[in-house]
Amino acid sequence: MNRYQRQQMLPEIGEAGQQRLRDARVLVVGAGGLGSTLLPLLAGAGVGFLRIWDADVVELHNLHRQTLYTEEDVGQPKALCAARALGERNRDCVTEAQQQALRASTVAAALADIDLAIDAADSFAVTYILSDACQARSLPLISASALGRQGYVGGFCGSAPSYRALFPRLPATAANCNSAGVMGPAVATLGAMQAQMALSALLGLTPSPLGSLVNCDFSQWHFRAFRFDDAQEPTQPAIPFINRALLQADDCVVELRSLEEAPRSVAAQVERLLPEAVDAWQPPAGRRVVLVCASGIRAAKAAATLAQRGIGPLAIIAANQP
Repeated sequence: MNRYQRQQMLPEIGEAGQQRLRDARVLVVGAGGLGSTLLPLLAGAGVGFLRIWDADVVELHNLHRQTLYTEEDVGQPKALCAARALGERNRDCVTEAQQQALRASTVAAALADIDLAIDAADSFAVTYILSDACQARSLPLISASALGRQGYVGGFCGSAPSYRALFPRLPATAANCNSAGVMGPAVATLGAMQAQMALSALLGLTPSPLGSLVNCDFSQWHFRAFRFDDAQEPTQPAIPFINRALLQADDCVVELRSLEEAPRSVAAQVERLLPEAVDAWQPPAGRRVVLVCASGIRAAKAAATLAQRGIGPLAIIAANQP
């Protein structure tokens, strides 16, 4: 009996399509709510190799939406638990568990020998880091985010514009599941849509999910899809997210958090500057300015202000990123 029989009956898949999935190598960043749904669907569909990057451990409050895990998994690394669970579902699927967060300094290793990347981390910093790296490598990226009873899923890079083409600026606020909450079925639906987009991209189905974004509002039951194939990439060079490992000795590190918020910063020598003082601040000449805050939101806004004044080079550190 062929476990993929019902899938291969589809004329757009068949044996040739199933072989494409068997040969595919996919990176999944994040094994939380989105990953708990999309990972079993990819393994079940016969994707041959899944590289899972996640630094977190399973916690009891995860289980209402992260249904890949059980109470016995609480306290254990998500990446390892996910890899074990997928192995129990499909021995044909090879998994590689990386018990670490994705960072600018490790994204090249994460994408090595990968055909498609999936952003399930629900982190602005990770999304921009992945999009920049995937665009440079012409790799497709499927990204999603869920909050409360709303969210979106979209296909970027590869043959489509990057995430920055559609969202050149970070949002004004940075709520997340930890601070604002989320419903399990909402995040599971978006994770399933990510899996469908990923499979469609790997199979080369038309129309391509790349260049398409779907907004889902489960509170008002509104669903809106649109294509952004003609979105233009930003004309100005992107201000990159970096992490501590990429700091240089002569960087001017500007800490935008107060001493009360962050008694210790990302480097021994930093300049403390509140965001409202950025307009009048004069940076030292000839040095890269690295702006630091918790999520990257304040740092991105300050970087945009400095860029408008012609100051550069610039970089951003989201200190709360693991």
